[in-house]
Amino acid sequence: MAMTSPIDEEAGAGQNMVAESMDPKSTRPTHNIKEVRDIDEAFKYLNEHTSIETESINLAALRRKIDWSIVPIMFACYTLQFLDKAVLNYAAVMGINQALKLTKNDFSNIASAFYIAFLIAEVPNAVILQKVPAGKWLGINVTLWGVSCAAAAGAFNYHSLLASRIMLGIFEATINPCLMLIGSQYYTKSEQAPRFSIWYSGLGLGQILGGIISFAFQHVHTTHFKSWQAMFVFIGVLTSLIGIATFVILPDSPMKARFLTEAEKAALLKHVSVNQTGIENRHFKASQIWELLLDVQIWLLAICTMCIAVSNGVITTYSSTLIQSFGFSSSHTALLNMPAGIVSIAALLIVGYGIRKTSNRWAWLVFCCLPGMIGGGLMSFMPKSNRGALLVGIYLVNGIAGTLTVICQWTMSNVAGHTKRTVSAALMAGSFSVGSIIGPQTFQARDAPGYRPAKIAILATQATGAGIAVVLFGYYFWANKQKDRRQATAVDSSLDNEQMIWENMTDKENPNFRYVY
Repeated sequence: MAMTSPIDEEAGAGQNMVAESMDPKSTRPTHNIKEVRDIDEAFKYLNEHTSIETESINLAALRRKIDWSIVPIMFACYTLQFLDKAVLNYAAVMGINQALKLTKNDFSNIASAFYIAFLIAEVPNAVILQKVPAGKWLGINVTLWGVSCAAAAGAFNYHSLLASRIMLGIFEATINPCLMLIGSQYYTKSEQAPRFSIWYSGLGLGQILGGIISFAFQHVHTTHFKSWQAMFVFIGVLTSLIGIATFVILPDSPMKARFLTEAEKAALLKHVSVNQTGIENRHFKASQIWELLLDVQIWLLAICTMCIAVSNGVITTYSSTLIQSFGFSSSHTALLNMPAGIVSIAALLIVGYGIRKTSNRWAWLVFCCLPGMIGGGLMSFMPKSNRGALLVGIYLVNGIAGTLTVICQWTMSNVAGHTKRTVSAALMAGSFSVGSIIGPQTFQARDAPGYRPAKIAILATQATGAGIAVVLFGYYFWANKQKDRRQATAVDSSLDNEQMIWENMTDKENPNFRYVY
């Protein structure tokens, strides 16, 4: 029985559509190339395999094959990334504060320290990912953050727990840049959105599993381990096993994917060439860093990410504390966290499929900010006696998960040039870290038990994120018009289309590149 893809494509999409991309036999570049090292590895592969016949390759079947080969392991990594990060949230209602004698703002500081380490680690990550295959680097780091998570079980005071969380942040910093780069290598811009949503929905599954695991371990009582310690060890060991599997399963690039035939590799590379963003190039170009620093879209995307991540920092670290403050027991609190995961998954899948069918990324981003704004409002202004409305508020805030996958996919679609793309992915992850650092700091001991300033921060930052999405729409529309105008008046081009696709050109350098919005 043939497997079906977890992602439904439009009727007839991908049926022998290789012809829409270039043919290396007929369109081999005839102009001078500035430097051989600027040429993408995909172009070199196609030139070395010009005799391969690709017309018979069914792209719909090829997509299914890729979906089942790489998306599940990406999904598993993101599930465990959220679970390992959020385990502290569940430990908060399982007695870790009392066991380690955490006082005042110790818990908030530990939560922020994770994201500070996460932020700092993005700098070396950007450099390493320019030189090391994303799949291998991801597998190494997943294994190591599993060790860090398990090591937290041995924490005996504030500083020892702080150290384990800092190491966890360093190793987890690679997750988003790696998955963004891997996903963009195998799919066109419109195909990326649902796949990004699939692996990002591991966040929601992590929330659901976190509630179940916390509830289960609250019933574990031993003379050697407290329940929260056993939970740390269990999740950490599971993560390290998945990390080893990731290292083995994820290929270095489409050209080295063992699960694809040579004909399938060539067909895939031709198909995704329409992105005009390239596949793999290890040449570090400092000029692309300079362009990135002056690129308006990058900073708008970064600020939008930062605003939205404030809510993530609040919910990831303090949802259990907030729910327990409504008067629920620790075990009920764990279970009441689970519907938040369902909301996250629903938002992610709706947005992913919505973008695949209609594009309009800016509108979908605004759409996902609205539940967060409503949820922030309910949490801020509903009386404590109305526990149902307060719970709904917490659940609605989790709709922001959809906005984060939009930003990830938007960045990969609109940034070309391998160095610029790699650094942009790290910058988005760093911006996420900054917002997540700010989020826990809105929870101050003096504001307990209501923490109204933190709840108002959710409302304000979601509204700001929605506003920036509208500004991005205007910017991309204007930038495309400018490119149309310049191309219409150009007398000649010094580069043919294929060379512009594969010569490691940025989105600004390539006159044929158009931004999606």
